[in-house]
Amino acid sequence: MATPVANPLLLLADIDEPGLATLPVYERRGGYESLRRALAMTPEEVLEQLKASGLRGRGGAGFAMGTKVSFLPKGSMDKYLVCNADESEPGTFKDRELMQKTPHTLIEGIVIAAYAAGTNRSFIYIRGEYQLQADVLDAALAEARAAGYVGENILGSGHSLSLVVHRGAGAYICGEETGLLDSLEGKRGNPRLKPPFPAVQGLYKGPTLINNVETLSTVPTIIRLGGEEYSKLGVETSTGTKLVSVSGHVQRPGNYEIELGVPSREIIYDLAGGPSDGRGVKCWFPGGSSSPVLTAADLDVPYDFDSLAKAGSMLGSGAIIVVDDATPILDVAMKVARFYRHESCGKCTPCREGTNWTVKMLERIDAGEATPMDLDIMASVQDHITGNCLCVLGDAMAMPIGSMIAKFRDEFEAHMERAQRGVA
Repeated sequence: MATPVANPLLLLADIDEPGLATLPVYERRGGYESLRRALAMTPEEVLEQLKASGLRGRGGAGFAMGTKVSFLPKGSMDKYLVCNADESEPGTFKDRELMQKTPHTLIEGIVIAAYAAGTNRSFIYIRGEYQLQADVLDAALAEARAAGYVGENILGSGHSLSLVVHRGAGAYICGEETGLLDSLEGKRGNPRLKPPFPAVQGLYKGPTLINNVETLSTVPTIIRLGGEEYSKLGVETSTGTKLVSVSGHVQRPGNYEIELGVPSREIIYDLAGGPSDGRGVKCWFPGGSSSPVLTAADLDVPYDFDSLAKAGSMLGSGAIIVVDDATPILDVAMKVARFYRHESCGKCTPCREGTNWTVKMLERIDAGEATPMDLDIMASVQDHITGNCLCVLGDAMAMPIGSMIAKFRDEFEAHMERAQRGVA
């Protein structure tokens, strides 16, 4: 396998071409040819290509897409495909660009994936704040329907698929797949107890495949290249390319497409320009605000699922947030904890109480009212939140806060001492 490179372009190739969001320009660039190729195959053959690609979900969990598709039961019952476009993880904005600039790539990917999974009804659940992107998707979907790429008997293949763009109301919890399903059904967006898992009993109690925008947008490329050829990109357990949203203290924030396995330093410094002159990296979130922070000592860790996990964090949604050495770690921790306290649905005690308690403890530290023992208690509470909630929202706060306490304890203690002396 070749050495991964920092900026191969598959999803972002010619992403800024004028008119790419329209069907004529998309077709001129080879759009929907992958769909024609897929419909000439059997659903089982398409599924084998997805499995051969090694594509892991790009939304956060990193579960193999082909395996996930195969979990859906066979039969003639209504089955659903739901695209999770509720991109609410702080630091993540890659799906927004895909939907806004190349919506037909997503639609084509959905139709191919639905064909492989045997689903006949599909939805794009898009976050409420993405009004422009939802309008673009609606326009592209109307074009696709008129051209016969969506609807009854698609391109004469006998495969039919309904597709609806559904707008959310702006809740982070609806990015969690079962909270999304409840919201899509018209209920309050609360996570469900699992099992049963969505593949068995999901939307309207039917078998449901849920995938992220980037994951589904990658499907046409896999069909075009072939699953085995796609798997040659990246590294063995993390194949293909990945869109990375880089933000925070870097000179060139934005979305970058990288081949999985490149050193993280190349993304932060070579692509995004690194922090301003004279500043260094204090810490960085590899996968959005819910991922445990890493430090400057970890910059050479390969950016792929398993390497980041071994380093004590996770790739998550693919959002790198860089914090420079001029930023107090307490400020970072406070922003993270307050966000998750605000977004907790309140359904389960560890998350509802734990997020609120953590914010109050951080405020005590800031006011100079805490002791070093409080740091031990706070770290212990984060451990008790992790893995004990209905969904991962509680973990999403506990993991980064716990990592900050572990890696920057001296700074927390120094802040407490200064605050107690009344020194800013």
